[in-house]
Amino acid sequence: MSIPEAPPVLRGERVQRVHWVLGTDQLRAVCHCGAERLFDDPIELWEWLLGHPDDHRPPPGPPGPTAPLPRTPREPAVASAR
Repeated sequence: MSIPEAPPVLRGERVQRVHWVLGTDQLRAVCHCGAERLFDDPIELWEWLLGHPDDHRPPPGPPGPTAPLPRTPREPAVASAR
């Protein structure tokens, strides 16, 4: 048995993505314009995504350092012997 191929990724001017950040309760919103932001509340996330482009402008001033996202260790999949 083989692993099925992943479906094709949609692209375009209106494609927005929401990703769950593993090991957290946060959601990452990715707009079609390339803007990204982390949210704890899904309602705020959708308001931000649907508010494009008004809410996607970076705040004035130099960008600060960004902290890396936490990584959750993954265990390898083990096939059961029959």
